Amino acid sequence: MKTMSGKSAELFDRLAERYDAWYDRPPGSTIFPLEVACLQSLLDGLPRPWLEVGVGTGRFASALGVEFGVDPATRPLLAARRRGVRVVRAKGEQLPFRDRSFGAVLLVVTLCFVEDPLAVLQESRRVLCPGGAVVTGMVFADSPWGQHYLREAEDGHPFYSAARFLTREEFRALLVRAGLVPVRFSSTLRQAPGEAVAAEPVWPEDHPDAGFSAWLAVSRTDSGG
Repeated sequence: MKTMSGKSAELFDRLAERYDAWYDRPPGSTIFPLEVACLQSLLDGLPRPWLEVGVGTGRFASALGVEFGVDPATRPLLAARRRGVRVVRAKGEQLPFRDRSFGAVLLVVTLCFVEDPLAVLQESRRVLCPGGAVVTGMVFADSPWGQHYLREAEDGHPFYSAARFLTREEFRALLVRAGLVPVRFSSTLRQAPGEAVAAEPVWPEDHPDAGFSAWLAVSRTDSGG
């Protein structure tokens, strides 16, 4: 869960402590390391430095060794800075960095909160250096966990109510339009939602029943396409 649009920024500013506390108790305390391992499997070997767009309170950036982060919400950024991330208050649609500045751009459940997902992906591609990649962590609308969160949204959950989860087809189409080509995948959280979450492996493909999917996409020019 991350924050990018104006309304989302206000929400995460207001509920920053509630959002961050999710990671410290079940099910978040079990899900978080699964998601970190899933992302780490794709980030390993990418050139430095790394940037997280929608860094929030810096939980993922800190755990994954991401040096830089941007977010439009102020209070989460203060927590990210305390976790050692070099942060800038900015929107993903307008990244305040030069072309070819980063070897990896990380977006973890960010695109469902942004005003313009295509613009965020285009900006992410713009700041990639040669040999770099965009790594996304997604909860897809057409996954069991995506459906679970949509039901919670209908019941008034403050974060999920503000989200617009993408299907796999929608996400792949956005990547293509942004000039990005997905080339590697990983996934986890294949257990059913609503039950006690247990540790499980990271799978080196995107399973349709996975609650969390990570995709590594490279610029079309780097892929030879």
